Amino acid sequence: MRHGWIGLALLACAASAAAAERVVTLAPHLAELVCAVDACERLVGVVAYTDAPAAAAALPQVGDAFNVNLEAVLALQPDLILAWDAGTPASRIQRLESLGLRVEVIAVRGLDDIADALERVGTLVGAADAGRDSAERYRRRLGALRQRYADRATLRAFYFTQTDPPFSVNRRSPIDEALRLCGADNVFADMPAIAGAVSLEAIVAARPEVAIYSLQEDSAAVAKLWRRLPALTISDPARQVRVDANTLTRQSPRVLDGIDALCRGLDRVRVLSAADD
Repeated sequence: MRHGWIGLALLACAASAAAAERVVTLAPHLAELVCAVDACERLVGVVAYTDAPAAAAALPQVGDAFNVNLEAVLALQPDLILAWDAGTPASRIQRLESLGLRVEVIAVRGLDDIADALERVGTLVGAADAGRDSAERYRRRLGALRQRYADRATLRAFYFTQTDPPFSVNRRSPIDEALRLCGADNVFADMPAIAGAVSLEAIVAARPEVAIYSLQEDSAAVAKLWRRLPALTISDPARQVRVDANTLTRQSPRVLDGIDALCRGLDRVRVLSAADD
């Protein structure tokens, strides 16, 4: 009998380590990671705001990154659930596991971690070779971007979301890492919270040379903000860079598209700054 239990335990371990066939992802970037290792066909469920690629965006949704519908997950009969270490509540992960579901938590804290995540996801879904290839392509492109912008003249940058009041981010935000790669200093890097409101007086005192905001921001609200800061250089549209926040903040290979666009926008402002000197 003892040997029988050992055999069953070994079979259970083997099953849990097997490549997944039916995958549910609990954050938009996790679905992108699965598709980036050529395993999109293994996805059966995603969460709200999963917008790329199109095949993933069309799948059934099981809630959002922070609120997971357990019944919807169970109905999809997944053999693997990928959870977001910085978003999926621990209580939800524990509940899913208590139901006998296999949950793997994927951690991405910085740009370099995305390559590691690609390799891990590839292994989990039985696409280890594709995971390594995708990770290598990502590392090469990230390295090329870093090399290209390594010696750029530094710009003092004000990145904001919302406008009334404006919100910015500190050095723990992925946005800060993108700014540094492009040769910009985040003027609110020392804020105590990763994101928070900043006053008009603080913006003026920070003396930013370029303003960066999302294409998704309401244009009328942005125009109103500049009317409240008419004396600042960044109220000039030529000193502003608009970015696709969905791309720039996505913890998948697509983030490099956002960074590339950000860097090119900052280069445009550098040309103006050099002409002023």
